Amino acid sequence: MRPSPSLQFLRPYARVPVRNAAAFPHLHRGQLSQRRPFHLARQQELEQASALKYPRIRNDVGEIMRIPDFRAKYQDIRQGVVAEEEITVRGRVESVRRAGSKLVFIDLRSEFENVQGLCNLGKLVDGTTSSGLKNLARLLNRGDIISVTGKATRTQTGELSIQATQLPEVLTPSLVPRPEKVEDTLHRHIDMLANRRTVDILRLRSYIIRYLRDFFHQCNFLEFQTPILSGNAGGAVARPFTVHAEAVSKGVSLRIAPELWLKRLVIGGVDRVFELGPAFRNEGIDQTHNPEFTICEFYQAYANLQDLITITQDLIRGVAEHCAELISNGTLSSLAEISDLSVYQQPFQQAEFIPTLQEKLGFTFPDLTSPSAHEDLLSLLESHSIPPFDGQDNTALPLPKLLDKLAERYIEPLSLRSPLFITHHPVIMSPLSKSFLCPLTKQHISARTELFIKGKELANMYEEENDPFAQREKFAEQIRQKDVEAGQKLEVDESFCYALASGLPPTGGWGCGVERLVMLMAGTGRISEVLSFGNLRNVVVGGSNISVTGTVGESKGEEGGEGKKRE
Repeated sequence: MRPSPSLQFLRPYARVPVRNAAAFPHLHRGQLSQRRPFHLARQQELEQASALKYPRIRNDVGEIMRIPDFRAKYQDIRQGVVAEEEITVRGRVESVRRAGSKLVFIDLRSEFENVQGLCNLGKLVDGTTSSGLKNLARLLNRGDIISVTGKATRTQTGELSIQATQLPEVLTPSLVPRPEKVEDTLHRHIDMLANRRTVDILRLRSYIIRYLRDFFHQCNFLEFQTPILSGNAGGAVARPFTVHAEAVSKGVSLRIAPELWLKRLVIGGVDRVFELGPAFRNEGIDQTHNPEFTICEFYQAYANLQDLITITQDLIRGVAEHCAELISNGTLSSLAEISDLSVYQQPFQQAEFIPTLQEKLGFTFPDLTSPSAHEDLLSLLESHSIPPFDGQDNTALPLPKLLDKLAERYIEPLSLRSPLFITHHPVIMSPLSKSFLCPLTKQHISARTELFIKGKELANMYEEENDPFAQREKFAEQIRQKDVEAGQKLEVDESFCYALASGLPPTGGWGCGVERLVMLMAGTGRISEVLSFGNLRNVVVGGSNISVTGTVGESKGEEGGEGKKRE
């Protein structure tokens, strides 16, 4: 057999530095340049045994069965009974154990479920010899992907197994030793193989996304996809990513939110519409923010703020109950149970923005629509000895951001006990929302609410501004207040105002960051754990030549018996 070329990444103790190491100050020197314990010995061992092969799948090996289907079909098979039909299962080797020279146990895993393969020399009908079985046990490694053909049985210790009738076939050998425990890795596929919790969090994300889609479909919403690239990124206050599009010979922006496009669809006659898709904001990375994230938005014609609150409570309650069931029934067994579902059962608490702040701060707000509102509020904060935010000079914050900081400090912590709707923000904070004069505070406020749970914003919703003249004025006021991020265009979105002129029905709109929802249900405080490949830093570094730090354990040729404790 002609030897295979040595693979660059398998050179023993190859030291490969990461490019642009200065861009990743959070990584220590050992991570940026390490000796990689990937040996050529494994490749050479397989070559010498003529086992370094990647065969095509064959379907002439009995009935092909998924491991979950195998477990479901034969769950009631009795000890000592061997099924008549011959089937084939495929999966990744978790462990290999020898019990003498004529018996080998192989733990297989596929689709998050395990089954035991039982290779008894006396039951193999394909002419396999004792040395052939021994060689297989010696060659198999944890992580190899194999095919086992045989018959279902249950051993004397009660373990559901497939008793091989043919020597198992290696479909894909694993050339890289798999760590027993990952200490620090930027290679998510290895993290998923080594840590059950990592993959269970990502599975939970998938279940939640499916639940969201099912919920909206059951409520007669239609799902649409809207543009990701456009001439201007609107619908939120955020710095966009910009690229040059050769097709139109001009700069375009990646969307920061799908809002304005979805409202155009409502204008076009789609009374109930939602979208689940990516959004991009060219901003920093922290525990709860990533420049690329997934957003869910819906718009419903003829829905008011109370309708949105009711829908939100039903949705969050349903998601929590669904996730609790997935965890308690063992589907996502590594995740901590949702301890108190009762907080989602009762109506969520509500706090009005201005009255709550006035009570907390001990003074009455000035007219927040007056030209001097910013200076008047700063003067009141100073006279009442309100400390600055994060060491910043309060005067450097535009009025909308100053109000947002006040809510962050004094209102949002009320959500630590139970879910909280913060309602009726000042109109200056909500340029896309309908507004009205509050009879209690005499302030111009928006028909808007935000949902906070455990101190974190989860959803934002409001009655959409459908007056094209008022919308244009609110865009202009937003520009006057400089309530935009660097890189975001300072201009009125005339195209959207023109669309409103065709008639947007009274509409309720809602948006939720999917990652925040998954973090809440998974009980994790890091957004990187609910993203398939981590945050942007993980993605950029993970695409470089960086190694995995972990503890590698031996799992082949291990002496032991059937039913030995699995990981």
